[in-house]
Amino acid sequence: MSVSAIIGGFSSYSKLRGSNDDDWVDRVNHLYTVIILVIFAIFISGGQYVGNPIECWCPAHFTGSYVAYTKSYCWVKNTYYIPMDNTIPVEHNNRASEELTYYQWVPIILLFMAFLFKAPSILWRIFNSGSGLNLEKIVNMTTDTQIGSPDKREETLRHISVYMDRWLETHRQYHWNALIRARERVSKLCCFLCSKRDGTYLTGLYIFVKLVYVVNVICQFFLLNAFMGEWYNMYGMEVLSGLYNDHTWKDSPRFPKVTLCDFDIRQLNNIQRHTVQCVLPINLFNEKIFIFLWFWFVIVAVVTVANFIFWIWRVLFKMNRVRYIKKYLKLLDEVRGEEDKRFAKKFADQYLRDDGIFVLRLISKNSNDILLSDLVSNLWKIYKSKPMIKKEYADDNNESHA
Repeated sequence: MSVSAIIGGFSSYSKLRGSNDDDWVDRVNHLYTVIILVIFAIFISGGQYVGNPIECWCPAHFTGSYVAYTKSYCWVKNTYYIPMDNTIPVEHNNRASEELTYYQWVPIILLFMAFLFKAPSILWRIFNSGSGLNLEKIVNMTTDTQIGSPDKREETLRHISVYMDRWLETHRQYHWNALIRARERVSKLCCFLCSKRDGTYLTGLYIFVKLVYVVNVICQFFLLNAFMGEWYNMYGMEVLSGLYNDHTWKDSPRFPKVTLCDFDIRQLNNIQRHTVQCVLPINLFNEKIFIFLWFWFVIVAVVTVANFIFWIWRVLFKMNRVRYIKKYLKLLDEVRGEEDKRFAKKFADQYLRDDGIFVLRLISKNSNDILLSDLVSNLWKIYKSKPMIKKEYADDNNESHA
């Protein structure tokens, strides 16, 4: 394999993977689940279009062209399932109600599901640039500093700190009226207003994207219910119950291997109806794939919902952001008394605000605590060097000495 092919492979994976401006739960949704669904879609497509997806037991007088026509017709038109122990219904409507309508469309539905899992990530990539901060570049720069020289690391962190300071100062309210004051009060209680000037744009957008992930993974069950039949929601429980009671893996009536097919042959003015028995080898794989997907979606749904609730708790309770910043300042021995505690609270609430804390959390999730501690230290020094803050510090010192 050539070097260019290897690099091309990594490049393709990198494009699919996206950037590091999210957490591992997001990647479970928009990366690993997408890869699983695409692999399954390719595998099933190979079975359908490379091999023989259906074989039918035809009458002896059928010639080769008749057999080929029968197989093509039964594959396109749908087959129906009647257990071997049951009598085939005479009424055509009773047969039609047992039709299997899904097996031809499995690759397409898998690719569509993969797109739905990728969509929230695309939404996040499109709109997070509206914050005025190149979040992807910030996170990638901090990640790259972990393997660089100490001098290069310090220089990069200093540049990031200055860049973040300019971003934080630029997106502040520059005029006041009753509407802005009311909106600011509301944004202190709830970040979902997505206002850049109030420091809640990135946080509100990210929570919304998290909600989209939750809605998507839950709706996958309803989508598959509509596609496969009304039974899919409890399919995994059926499988577990069958294994527990019978201790063997039995053929599932949900994915029958042997089915029936009706078709009419017109010969002059006569129409002859034929019923043939067909085998669907592809259902052997469909059954295992959709069992795996049921359990995988349950795990992804539980993890995604729990992660969404965790982020809601983290954002709604403002004490969390103050505690988060104080943790790193204490590690650096920057908080020594009540005065420092009071300014640390201002640093978190009035300087960094929701979006600043959010950026630091993402950096932490994609790097390490040592690097984030140094970044917080640089921002803390920039904050204390501002004229207004220096004046407050001086006034506090004079009062304490007095």
